[in-house]
Amino acid sequence: MPSGLAALLDDIAGITKLAAASLDDVGAAAGKAGTKAVGVVVDDTAVTPGYAMGFTPDRELPIVWKIAVGSFRNKLLFLLPGALILSAFAPWAVTPILMVGGAYLAFEATEKIIEAFAHHEVAGEEIEDLALSSAELEAQKVGGAIRTDLILSGEIMAIALADVADKPLAIQAAALAVIGVALTIAVYGVVALIVKMDDIGLHMAQRSNAATRAFGRGLVKAMPVTMEALTVIGTAAMLWVGGGIIVHGLEHFHLTPVPHWVEGASHWAGGAPVVGPVTGWLATAAGSAVVGLVVGGAIVGVLHLIPRKKAAH
Repeated sequence: MPSGLAALLDDIAGITKLAAASLDDVGAAAGKAGTKAVGVVVDDTAVTPGYAMGFTPDRELPIVWKIAVGSFRNKLLFLLPGALILSAFAPWAVTPILMVGGAYLAFEATEKIIEAFAHHEVAGEEIEDLALSSAELEAQKVGGAIRTDLILSGEIMAIALADVADKPLAIQAAALAVIGVALTIAVYGVVALIVKMDDIGLHMAQRSNAATRAFGRGLVKAMPVTMEALTVIGTAAMLWVGGGIIVHGLEHFHLTPVPHWVEGASHWAGGAPVVGPVTGWLATAAGSAVVGLVVGGAIVGVLHLIPRKKAAH
């Protein structure tokens, strides 16, 4: 074999080995970082189905698809390059930006809770919704879902970035892209399944097999309760994720009383035999949710006070 061709084949073999090693590094980094973001992924999955509620069955999957496309855009076009730039040039800015996002999540959740108890406000919102066309209402819901996804996705990418910060820039970028794509497909695949579960139940209820029909009828009856439960879980998730981001930010800036209270409650609850890890996590989530409720309530109060001041003038 001519020496030039042999050298070329050696170079190709070397490049292939290097590429394979890089892919292994990306896969390992993405897997490790993605595992740590699972908690936020679960929250994202609980929050999103509520945005597809109230529409005709033929619009449910298109709405989920629009939100999923927005989520891909959030992660790959905005958050990924933004995270890499901030990590390289302004790492100090990451925590304050995340805290602002956490405050927004807390505000959204607190407003939902207030509206759930203030029936006249809910009625007013329903009248406003009826005044919108179906397309306008859909666009409004999709926009709200994508904004919420931006914050949750930002938290996912921040958790992932912290775990791959010691890797070369190319590995960081590839790992974040893999995590972003994989988790978005997983989340919105599950969301699509949830919102169409009642249709699946109706289809099964029409089958000839008695057991299949009974299971299908059970699915149909269970879905309204399930969707209501997901709405509650989604609101709670926004509170504890938003509050948790704020608590971690306060700890980062050594503003420690609140983080110490939350950590102390977690340690106390975690001391229970057998169920300690579960009760410890629940205590952390509850403490974070309380912080989120306080911050969200303050923001709601300020935003409601400003229009009144303007009206008084």
